[in-house]
Amino acid sequence: MTNLLTSLNIRGEKILLIGYSNVTNLRINSIIESHAYPILVIPEDFTIPTSVKQHQTSGKLVVIDDSEYASNIGHYLTKIGRSEVDEVIDRVFVTLPQHQMNLKEEIFRRCKRLRIPINTTDSPQFSSFTLLSSFTHGDFQLGVTTNGKGCKLASRLKREIVNKLPSDIDLICDKVGELRRQIQIEDEVDFDIGDDDDDSVNTHKFNSLVQEFNQTQEEIKGRRNRWLSQIVEYYPLSKLATLSIEDLRFAYDKYKRDNKQEVECELSPKKGKIALVGSGPGSVALLTLGALQTIHQADLILADKLVPQEVLDLIPKNHGPELFIARKFPGNAERAQEELLTLGLQALQKGKFVLRLKQGDPYIFGRGGEEYNYFAEHGYEPIVIPGISSALAAPVVAGIPMTHREVADQVLICTGTGRKGAVPNLPSFVPSRTTIFLMALHRIVELIPVLIEEKGWLPDLPVAIVERASCPDQRVIRTTLAKLGEAVESCGSRPPGLLVTGYACELIHKNLNLKNWLVSEGFQYDFNNYKISVA
Repeated sequence: MTNLLTSLNIRGEKILLIGYSNVTNLRINSIIESHAYPILVIPEDFTIPTSVKQHQTSGKLVVIDDSEYASNIGHYLTKIGRSEVDEVIDRVFVTLPQHQMNLKEEIFRRCKRLRIPINTTDSPQFSSFTLLSSFTHGDFQLGVTTNGKGCKLASRLKREIVNKLPSDIDLICDKVGELRRQIQIEDEVDFDIGDDDDDSVNTHKFNSLVQEFNQTQEEIKGRRNRWLSQIVEYYPLSKLATLSIEDLRFAYDKYKRDNKQEVECELSPKKGKIALVGSGPGSVALLTLGALQTIHQADLILADKLVPQEVLDLIPKNHGPELFIARKFPGNAERAQEELLTLGLQALQKGKFVLRLKQGDPYIFGRGGEEYNYFAEHGYEPIVIPGISSALAAPVVAGIPMTHREVADQVLICTGTGRKGAVPNLPSFVPSRTTIFLMALHRIVELIPVLIEEKGWLPDLPVAIVERASCPDQRVIRTTLAKLGEAVESCGSRPPGLLVTGYACELIHKNLNLKNWLVSEGFQYDFNNYKISVA
C-alpha cells in the first residue's frame, strides 16, 4: 500500500487524544510544538505522569476525566472543537488497549463519517492517517513511514538516512530559500505551482535551450529562476553545503556579465577550511579514519613537533600537502604558537584546506579550544576530529586498568605545567582515584614534595611513567611516588611521556622482588605488519 505523504500545518487546531500510553506523551509534545491545542480524555481514576500535568498546569493541555467517555464520543467529536469549524474536532488520536477493539472501530467509523482524520495506535485498519518517524533540522524536515509495518523499523531507517545527509542541511535550506526569495523580489517573478519553470519538478522546459539574444523581458526574468533550479538539481550536495548567498550571486552576476548561453556555477574565491585533528598517542593503529582522511585531503598540515614520524609518513609524498612542524622548544612556545596561527590564517585566506595536526586529542591539554576560538573569530569555524588521548591510551598499553572494582572508581587527568611554566594547582590525594599527569616529567622532582607534604599523597603509592606510548620504542617505568625522582634521574627521559599514579598501577604488573623500579621496553602489541591503504 502506498500512501500520499503530506506535511500538515496544524497551527491553532484542536486535537483530541483518547486514552493514554507512553506514545501519548510524545503526541502531546509534538502537538504543542506545532502550535496546536491537545485535549486528552482519560478515565477518572487514571493517574497521568508529572510531565503531562505540567502541560496541563501551564494551560497548553486540556485534560478531561470521564469514566463514561465511551458513551460520550459523539460529544467530544462535535462539541469541543473550534468555532470556525462548527465545534467539530480537527484531528483524533486513539490509544486504547486491544480488548477495546470494538470501541476503536466505533470511533473510527464516527470520524470517517464526519471526515475527521484519525490515527489509532497499533490498529492501522482504524486509521485514516499515520505519523512518520521524523527528523527536523531548522526548516528541513524528513519523514519515514513503513505504512504500519513497524515504527521501530521506520525509526532505524530514518537514522540511516539522516547519517547520509550533510550536517548543515538546515543552512542549505536557508540559503537556497533566501536566494529564491531574492530572485522573486528582484525579477518580479512568481513561483507558481503550475509554472513549468517551478523548481520542484523537472518538466520538458527544465533543460531547454536558453536563447542568448532576442529574449523577451519575461524570458529574462525567468532565467534566474531556471538557473537556480539547475543549480539545486545538479550541484553536489557536498558543494551546496558550502555555498553561500554571496557565492550564488557572484555566479549569476558573472553569468549576466558574460552573457553566457548555458548556466555555469563558477564560484567566488574559494573560502578556506580548517580542521583541528587529533593524531592519537603515536601508533598508526590508533589513528582514527577521520584523521587519516583529512591528512589526504589537506593542502597544508601544521603539525605538533611530537606527532610521531609513523603518522607523518602517511602524508602523500607526490603532490601531497605542504607540511610545517611547529618550532616549539623551551622558551619559544608562545611565539611558535603564534607562528602556527598566522600560517594557518594566511592559508585559509587563500582558500586552502588547513589541517592542524595535534598529538593525542585536540581538546585535552592541546590548546584546541584556543585555536578554535582564534580561527572562528577570523571567520573560519574549524572542524574538530577527536583523537585518542595518550592520557587514556598510555595506561592501557602499559597494562594499567584505570578503573577497577574496589580499587579505583574515578580517573583524573591533570597537567604538571601551568601557564608560562608555573606550578599548577595540584589535586589532593584520593585513594580510590587513578590520577594521570601530562607534561609533568621534566619537573617531577619539584612536584613530588608538593604532593607528599602539602596534598597528602602517600610516599609508597604505586606509580608508572609511560613514554612514547604505543610506539615501537615505548618504555614503562614502574616504581613508587617517593622513588620516582631517582628513577627518572637514573633512566633518563624519552619524551613524550606521562605519569600514572594510583593503586591501579599494580593490579596487573606487581613488583614482587621489591626492586626500586622496574623497566619494560617496547610496544606490547604486534602492529608491525599493520598497514593502511587509502583508495
